[in-house]
Amino acid sequence: MMAARATDAWWQIFSMGKALIMKVPRRQFLHLAAGAAAVAALPRFARSEAYPLRPVRILVGFPPGGTVDIVARLMGQWLQERLGQPFVVENRPGASSNIATEATVRAPVDGYTLLLITPPNVINATLYEKLNFNFIRDIAPVASAVRLPNVMQVNPSVPAATVPEFIAYAKANPRKLNMASAGSGTSGHVSGELFKIMAGIDMVHVPYRGGAPAITDLIGGQVQVMFDNLGNSIEHIRAGRLRALAVTTVARSEMLPETPSVSEFIPAYEASFWTGFGAPRGTPAQIIDTLNKQINAALVDAKVVRRLTDLGGTVFSFLSADFGKFIVDETEKWAKVIKSAGIKSE
Repeated sequence: MMAARATDAWWQIFSMGKALIMKVPRRQFLHLAAGAAAVAALPRFARSEAYPLRPVRILVGFPPGGTVDIVARLMGQWLQERLGQPFVVENRPGASSNIATEATVRAPVDGYTLLLITPPNVINATLYEKLNFNFIRDIAPVASAVRLPNVMQVNPSVPAATVPEFIAYAKANPRKLNMASAGSGTSGHVSGELFKIMAGIDMVHVPYRGGAPAITDLIGGQVQVMFDNLGNSIEHIRAGRLRALAVTTVARSEMLPETPSVSEFIPAYEASFWTGFGAPRGTPAQIIDTLNKQINAALVDAKVVRRLTDLGGTVFSFLSADFGKFIVDETEKWAKVIKSAGIKSE
């Protein structure tokens, strides 16, 4: 309607022709023309300022109920309360999050489709030989959210209570220890491969279809060690069914404050599971800036921080440009590990 009014305003001015120019002083004519131009510009300005005008969807490449899904819904609720429109989580599991990523890449660049970004996105860039997208090129970083440690844990039968003892035992028994993972190329798998490289040990990788069966066999003793998201294992560790040797983040975890970091024994070792948000490349900068500011505001809110801490995570906040650099660095880091270890997609 506003656009129609603008068109009418222009028509009224120009249809008057020479007669209007002769009758209306120049200053008044220019004033009328400027007013019509302002009316024409209003709808475009209003659209950018009013974002969002309808529900926004957040695509998650994993099933509902897990840590990733919880983070997406927590931040979606925050954004909904602050921006006045629903932020709806859509779970698109499959192909290690590639299905959700491709759907985001192909979505309109209008800010109404977001992607929850996780380590598989940067790992897959090297792990998969052919993808229908280039993650770094096709996804614009919006904001980071939370960092969660993986935990190096062993079956209690393993005669090692510390990381140095484990390394010594592994070196004395090459390829006799089985390292479980939730699947080839998962965050836990590459965390373990990085440990093998930096510790100079050799273990047999045993991939499972998901973390739950891997942990079941770890508890049963069929495999001896696993690097997995702390939230998935914390209750087994507290019950004594598994023994935590170290967390993979540089800092210790509040959930296991007495458990050291791997980096305390292997300097420069760092691996973690983290989450953030992205959008299709080409999404307007003002929309990305709005989302970045609101997400970063959530990360200093006491209730949100407490919920993330309960999940075993710590606040992980960047400006969108800095998050983009982090993504590039992580892609390069895990590319070296994948190539060195000869990891292939399942």
